[in-house]
Amino acid sequence: MALLYRLPLLLLLTGLASVSMIVPAVVALWVEAFQDARSFFYSGLVGVILCTLIAFALANRPHNRNAIRQLLALLAGFVILPAILAVPFYESVQTTTFLNAYLEMVSALTTTGLPLFAPERLSMAEHLWRAQVAWMGGLLMWVAAAAILAPLNLGGFEVTSLGEPGQDVVVGAARRDTANPASRLARSATVLVPAYLLLTLALWVLLLVVGDTPFVALTHAMSVMSTSGISPVGGPSGASSGIAGEAIMAVFLLFALSRVTFSQDTSHSQKAGLFYDPEFRLGLAIVLAVPTLLLLRHFVAALDVGDQNNFVAALRAFWGAAFTVLSFLTTHGFSSVDWADAQAWSGLQTPGLILMGLALIGGGVATTAGGVKLLRVVALTMNGMREVDRLVHPSSVGRSGLVSRRTRREGAFIAWVFFMIFAITLAATTVAFAAFGIPFEQSLVLAVASLTNCGPLVDMVQAGRLTLIELGPGPKLIAAIAMVMGRLEMLALVVILTPDLWRD
Repeated sequence: MALLYRLPLLLLLTGLASVSMIVPAVVALWVEAFQDARSFFYSGLVGVILCTLIAFALANRPHNRNAIRQLLALLAGFVILPAILAVPFYESVQTTTFLNAYLEMVSALTTTGLPLFAPERLSMAEHLWRAQVAWMGGLLMWVAAAAILAPLNLGGFEVTSLGEPGQDVVVGAARRDTANPASRLARSATVLVPAYLLLTLALWVLLLVVGDTPFVALTHAMSVMSTSGISPVGGPSGASSGIAGEAIMAVFLLFALSRVTFSQDTSHSQKAGLFYDPEFRLGLAIVLAVPTLLLLRHFVAALDVGDQNNFVAALRAFWGAAFTVLSFLTTHGFSSVDWADAQAWSGLQTPGLILMGLALIGGGVATTAGGVKLLRVVALTMNGMREVDRLVHPSSVGRSGLVSRRTRREGAFIAWVFFMIFAITLAATTVAFAAFGIPFEQSLVLAVASLTNCGPLVDMVQAGRLTLIELGPGPKLIAAIAMVMGRLEMLALVVILTPDLWRD
């Protein structure tokens, strides 16, 4: 174990990825897909051997000296690791290019889940590998949020922290942090990995109970926990669990609204408890308010066809809207089985702009969800409410408390800076896609889906009008870069470029 502490983070991630290839190899061998079994087994074996040799060569050198270097290793992992993960996928599919396999693995590792391949084109082992890579990517971000981003006041922690982004609260610059980053990473993994495993196992068992097949239940369980939206059957519409399965998945999607559901390290409210957490409360308010507004629109539209008394259809429409809103708010991307019925009942077309807005808001800080994050929206809302109060009552005194003042002032300012950086990046990404001849509407949807790590947006909004696999190498590389930027967040990338990293 002491040897592992001294190894580079990127090497550890590569070794774990190589070992995990044995799982789809065993599944492929079980279903007698021998080409897939050989591809995954040989790739994993070569990866383990190479990682072992490199580990022995680097064991006596100092690594993981500060959190900034771990952040750089995390960025390198999202860029380099998909190329290693794509090797067995490319060898097993055989009918695609390596660039497509690389983009697929970037999409999975960043929990984006872009719809690149049709479900019927891939085998069981290949579907499992996509879901497994996404599941590992979600776990990586969970652990990295606590062990790497939190000490640097990044990933949303900068909103309520007393330190500046990229710096430790107590000791100042992160390069002077005396804590052992490797030990901190090990402690976070020890706490979070068992919780992640048990939650996935519980969701798998519950989906089995309500009627899903073991393979579909497993892939959907890993997809929900990682908020990747990856499914071998096209989501709940192709599963057998129906509304019961959606209800179970909705409960587990609540973990993506706020980290306070399993940890208190992002809760700064004076009262403890889940419903006192501002992120969770805002998330629930959105999940209830948007379906209610859509239901009212449904009811008004139903007046024209005389179907306003069909309360069963109304309830199904509300549930379909509520589940879909929760799914896209957490950047998961599953649509409800009743989503199509709700549209048919009201005559309303797919509200793609609403779904894009939900994905842009995103889920909670230090969760597997993408987007701007709810905590930053809370900070901006608190700042706006305070400014309105000052206009009405100029002599009023704001809420006391150091954390509250920090959130309303510096926290709101940093949240606004991040929002501006995100908006500029979104505009630049849209222009980059449009430069390759992609229509503006499709470029915007693809940019939002990539930066918010919500790949199913492409299918929901474009409805088949945008086929990613037919795009050229340029748009595919831009999509890969955008997904990495959205997963690691632009503020963290700015910190990586600071001179402190290169002086150490």
